[in-house]
Amino acid sequence: MTPDECAKLLVAIGAVEVRTDPERWFTWASGERAPIYCDNRVVISHPEARKRIADGLAESIRRAFPDAEVIAGTATAGIPHAAWVAERLGLPMVYVRGSAKEHGKGKRVEGRALAGERVVVLEDAVSFGGSSLAAVAAVNEEGGKAIYSYGFPKVVARFAEAGVTLAALTSYDAVLESLALDRATRDVLVAWRERER
Repeated sequence: MTPDECAKLLVAIGAVEVRTDPERWFTWASGERAPIYCDNRVVISHPEARKRIADGLAESIRRAFPDAEVIAGTATAGIPHAAWVAERLGLPMVYVRGSAKEHGKGKRVEGRALAGERVVVLEDAVSFGGSSLAAVAAVNEEGGKAIYSYGFPKVVARFAEAGVTLAALTSYDAVLESLALDRATRDVLVAWRERER
Protein backbone atom coordinates (compact mmCIF):
# COMPACT_ATOMS: atom_id res chain seq x y z
CA MET A 1 0.00 0.00 0.00
CA THR A 2 1.44 3.35 -1.00
CA PRO A 3 1.17 6.47 1.18
CA ASP A 4 -1.26 7.97 -1.35
CA GLU A 5 -3.45 4.83 -1.36
CA CYS A 6 -3.61 4.78 2.43
CA ALA A 7 -4.38 8.51 2.60
CA LYS A 8 -7.18 8.20 0.04
CA LEU A 9 -8.62 5.27 1.96
CA LEU A 10 -8.59 7.19 5.26
CA VAL A 11 -10.25 10.18 3.61
CA ALA A 12 -12.84 7.96 1.90
CA ILE A 13 -14.00 6.35 5.17
CA GLY A 14 -14.25 9.70 6.96
CA ALA A 15 -11.24 9.23 9.25
CA VAL A 16 -9.88 12.68 8.41
CA GLU A 17 -11.66 15.85 9.51
CA VAL A 18 -10.62 19.45 8.93
CA ARG A 19 -11.77 22.53 10.87
CA THR A 20 -10.40 25.86 9.68
CA ASP A 21 -12.00 28.00 12.39
CA PRO A 22 -9.42 28.14 15.24
CA GLU A 23 -12.28 28.27 17.77
CA ARG A 24 -13.31 24.77 16.61
CA TRP A 25 -9.86 23.21 16.26
CA PHE A 26 -9.25 19.82 17.79
CA THR A 27 -7.36 19.45 21.05
CA TRP A 28 -4.97 16.51 21.11
CA ALA A 29 -3.92 14.57 24.21
CA SER A 30 -0.69 16.59 24.17
CA GLY A 31 -2.72 19.79 24.49
CA GLU A 32 -1.83 20.83 20.92
CA ARG A 33 -4.64 22.58 19.07
CA ALA A 34 -4.94 21.43 15.47
CA PRO A 35 -7.11 22.17 12.42
CA ILE A 36 -6.95 18.52 11.31
CA TYR A 37 -7.60 15.19 13.00
CA CYS A 38 -6.92 11.74 11.62
CA ASP A 39 -9.07 9.34 13.65
CA ASN A 40 -7.79 5.89 12.74
CA ARG A 41 -10.24 4.27 15.17
CA VAL A 42 -12.78 4.71 12.35
CA VAL A 43 -10.92 1.96 10.46
CA ILE A 44 -12.34 -0.75 12.77
CA SER A 45 -15.84 -0.05 11.42
CA HIS A 46 -14.91 -0.55 7.76
CA PRO A 47 -14.04 -4.20 6.92
CA GLU A 48 -12.44 -3.54 3.51
CA ALA A 49 -10.40 -0.58 4.76
CA ARG A 50 -9.42 -2.58 7.84
CA LYS A 51 -8.19 -5.45 5.65
CA ARG A 52 -6.23 -3.21 3.30
CA ILE A 53 -4.56 -1.25 6.12
CA ALA A 54 -3.73 -4.41 8.07
CA ASP A 55 -2.27 -5.98 4.91
CA GLY A 56 -0.28 -2.80 4.25
CA LEU A 57 1.08 -2.70 7.79
CA ALA A 58 1.99 -6.39 7.71
CA GLU A 59 3.82 -6.07 4.40
CA SER A 60 5.62 -2.94 5.54
CA ILE A 61 6.75 -4.68 8.74
CA ARG A 62 7.95 -7.72 6.76
CA ARG A 63 10.13 -5.39 4.67
CA ALA A 64 11.34 -2.95 7.33
CA PHE A 65 11.59 -5.29 10.34
CA PRO A 66 12.04 -8.82 8.97
CA ASP A 67 13.43 -10.04 12.31
CA ALA A 68 10.38 -8.91 14.31
CA GLU A 69 9.33 -11.48 16.89
CA VAL A 70 6.42 -9.74 18.66
CA ILE A 71 3.86 -7.11 17.63
CA ALA A 72 2.86 -4.58 20.31
CA GLY A 73 -0.11 -2.24 20.08
CA THR A 74 -0.44 0.95 22.05
CA ALA A 75 -3.57 1.29 24.19
CA THR A 76 -6.13 1.74 23.01
CA ALA A 77 -6.18 2.72 19.34
CA GLY A 78 -3.13 0.64 18.39
CA ILE A 79 -4.52 -2.59 19.85
CA PRO A 80 -6.84 -3.65 17.01
CA HIS A 81 -4.21 -2.86 14.36
CA ALA A 82 -1.63 -4.89 16.28
CA ALA A 83 -4.04 -7.83 16.56
CA TRP A 84 -4.75 -7.85 12.81
CA VAL A 85 -1.06 -7.55 11.93
CA ALA A 86 0.09 -10.17 14.44
CA GLU A 87 -2.47 -12.59 12.97
CA ARG A 88 -1.23 -11.95 9.41
CA LEU A 89 2.41 -12.38 10.42
CA GLY A 90 1.80 -15.36 12.70
CA LEU A 91 3.47 -13.54 15.60
CA PRO A 92 2.59 -13.12 19.28
CA MET A 93 0.98 -9.85 20.31
CA VAL A 94 1.12 -7.72 23.43
CA TYR A 95 -0.21 -4.29 24.19
CA VAL A 96 1.28 -1.37 26.05
CA ARG A 97 -0.77 0.69 28.48
CA GLY A 98 -0.23 4.43 28.89
CA SER A 99 0.70 3.69 32.51
CA ALA A 100 0.94 0.61 34.70
CA LYS A 101 -2.26 -0.72 36.22
CA GLU A 102 -2.86 0.20 39.82
CA HIS A 103 -4.46 -3.18 40.52
CA GLY A 104 -3.82 -6.84 39.73
CA LYS A 105 -0.22 -7.39 38.63
CA GLY A 106 0.37 -3.69 38.01
CA LYS A 107 1.65 -4.38 34.52
CA ARG A 108 2.25 -1.85 31.78
CA VAL A 109 2.85 -4.41 29.00
CA GLU A 110 -0.02 -6.91 28.80
CA GLY A 111 0.21 -10.34 27.21
CA ARG A 112 2.96 -12.87 27.57
CA ALA A 113 6.31 -12.01 29.10
CA LEU A 114 8.89 -10.57 26.73
CA ALA A 115 12.29 -12.23 26.82
CA GLY A 116 14.58 -9.95 24.83
CA GLU A 117 12.62 -10.34 21.60
CA ARG A 118 12.53 -7.77 18.79
CA VAL A 119 9.22 -5.94 19.21
CA VAL A 120 7.54 -3.74 16.63
CA VAL A 121 5.33 -1.13 18.31
CA LEU A 122 2.20 -0.18 16.37
CA GLU A 123 0.64 3.21 17.02
CA ASP A 124 -2.42 4.45 15.16
CA ALA A 125 -1.00 7.96 14.67
CA VAL A 126 2.18 9.79 15.62
CA SER A 127 2.01 13.51 16.32
CA PHE A 128 4.86 14.49 18.65
CA GLY A 129 5.99 10.95 19.42
CA GLY A 130 5.76 11.06 23.20
CA SER A 131 3.39 8.13 23.69
CA SER A 132 5.10 6.09 20.97
CA LEU A 133 8.54 6.53 22.50
CA ALA A 134 7.15 5.79 25.97
CA ALA A 135 5.68 2.54 24.61
CA VAL A 136 9.00 1.63 23.00
CA ALA A 137 10.73 2.31 26.31
CA ALA A 138 8.18 0.10 28.05
CA VAL A 139 9.10 -2.90 25.91
CA ASN A 140 12.76 -1.79 25.83
CA GLU A 141 13.14 -2.63 22.18
CA GLU A 142 13.67 -0.80 18.90
CA GLY A 143 11.25 -0.31 16.02
CA GLY A 144 8.01 1.54 15.66
CA LYS A 145 5.36 1.46 12.97
CA ALA A 146 2.39 3.80 12.68
CA ILE A 147 -0.48 4.13 10.24
CA TYR A 148 -0.11 7.89 10.05
CA SER A 149 2.46 10.52 10.95
CA TYR A 150 2.05 14.29 10.93
CA GLY A 151 5.71 14.47 9.97
CA PHE A 152 6.86 17.18 12.35
CA PRO A 153 10.65 17.58 11.90
CA LYS A 154 11.28 17.57 15.65
CA VAL A 155 9.51 14.22 15.96
CA VAL A 156 11.83 12.63 13.42
CA ALA A 157 14.76 14.00 15.44
CA ARG A 158 13.29 12.68 18.73
CA PHE A 159 12.99 9.16 17.30
CA ALA A 160 16.52 9.31 15.88
CA GLU A 161 17.90 10.46 19.25
CA ALA A 162 16.16 7.51 20.91
CA GLY A 163 17.61 5.12 18.32
CA VAL A 164 14.13 4.15 17.14
CA THR A 165 13.02 3.77 13.53
CA LEU A 166 9.81 5.65 12.73
CA ALA A 167 7.89 4.52 9.67
CA ALA A 168 4.29 5.19 8.66
CA LEU A 169 1.92 3.92 5.99
CA THR A 170 0.93 7.45 5.07
CA SER A 171 1.75 11.05 5.88
CA TYR A 172 0.28 14.46 6.44
CA ASP A 173 1.33 15.52 2.94
CA ALA A 174 -0.35 12.49 1.35
CA VAL A 175 -3.55 13.18 3.30
CA LEU A 176 -3.54 16.83 2.21
CA GLU A 177 -3.22 15.72 -1.41
CA SER A 178 -6.17 13.33 -0.96
CA LEU A 179 -8.53 15.96 0.45
CA ALA A 180 -10.62 18.18 -1.78
CA LEU A 181 -9.49 21.49 -0.27
CA ASP A 182 -9.83 25.06 -1.39
CA ARG A 183 -6.60 27.06 -1.45
CA ALA A 184 -7.34 28.98 1.76
CA THR A 185 -7.97 25.74 3.72
CA ARG A 186 -4.83 24.12 2.30
CA ASP A 187 -2.83 27.22 3.27
CA VAL A 188 -4.12 27.02 6.87
CA LEU A 189 -3.17 23.33 7.12
CA VAL A 190 0.29 23.82 5.61
CA ALA A 191 1.03 26.88 7.79
CA TRP A 192 -0.12 25.05 10.93
CA ARG A 193 2.21 22.09 10.34
CA GLU A 194 5.16 24.32 9.43
CA ARG A 195 5.02 26.29 12.69
CA GLU A 196 8.02 25.75 14.92
CA ARG A 197 7.31 22.96 17.41
